Amino acid sequence: MEIQTDDLAPYYRLDPDTILHAVESLGLVCDGRLLALNSYENRVYQVGLEDENPLIAKFYRPGRWSDEQILEEHSFALELAGAEIPLIPPLEVNAKTLHSFDGFRFALFTRRGGHAPELDQQETRIWLGRLLGRIHAVGAASDFTTRPLLNIDNFGRKPINTLKNGEWLPAHLETAFSSLADDLLVSIEASFERAGNFTGIRLHGDCHPGNILWRDGPFFVDLDDCRSGPAVQDLWMLLSGESHEMAAQMKDVLDGYRQFHHFNMQELQLIEALRTLRMLHHAAWLAKRWQDPAFPIAFPWFGEPRYWEDLILSLREQLGRMQEPAIQLPVEY
Repeated sequence: MEIQTDDLAPYYRLDPDTILHAVESLGLVCDGRLLALNSYENRVYQVGLEDENPLIAKFYRPGRWSDEQILEEHSFALELAGAEIPLIPPLEVNAKTLHSFDGFRFALFTRRGGHAPELDQQETRIWLGRLLGRIHAVGAASDFTTRPLLNIDNFGRKPINTLKNGEWLPAHLETAFSSLADDLLVSIEASFERAGNFTGIRLHGDCHPGNILWRDGPFFVDLDDCRSGPAVQDLWMLLSGESHEMAAQMKDVLDGYRQFHHFNMQELQLIEALRTLRMLHHAAWLAKRWQDPAFPIAFPWFGEPRYWEDLILSLREQLGRMQEPAIQLPVEY
């Protein structure tokens, strides 16, 4: 369950001195070099150390996760790393992975370089499928106890209520959005019904290409959004294009995936519903974070009517896609 906070600018005290002092509180010696990395939900920095390689310091957004939820994320990452799955787990310093300093919670990670995967390459898709199959084999072995679920309520109804009850929607679009939102929920629920009784497992949860780095092969970063849900959630963001193109891409991914883990083909019914839920969740995320000074700078278009007009148009297209047949794979699948 997401923890709420009244602090609308939670990072205003996180200045360079605080960052360096936090890292040095663990017995490390910083050399003064500090580089802010691209992150909005949390704050992430490359921190230089004397006579050692730089480390990555991640400062968790106050109020978002409980300590137990963060530690469950860390435990999952360490479990995956213990299975020799290429990802970047938090470092254990003084026998702990989660640390605190001056009211901020943070973790340290090894710095690794890499580039985005070339998803237009069949070999890349098969390789990523193998890796995701291994991740899901570990993920299916036990359950989260404190991390949230990926479901229609958390990613659909709650975000829609956030958008309806806020001051974001232009007045001339309120009725259109409200009516569309009701129709979207009906179609999303129908998609989940068509998928039948699938088994939710522990997931990466935010498996877009930006969270995959390639250096002599793929490795995953950022389990901050790990949660329980359908396996296809970690697969569909690797797909793009028209339905027949996504079907061919999914076949490649599953050729690798099924070497290590079973895939329930009924979950293909969820792809467009999950895409729709992600769009709704993202819009509500921007709305909830708008008072953080970093967000108006990074997303200046969010408050413009054109953004909402384009969002409603995209969601109408999603409504149509959810009413079309799911992507079809060869019969042997």
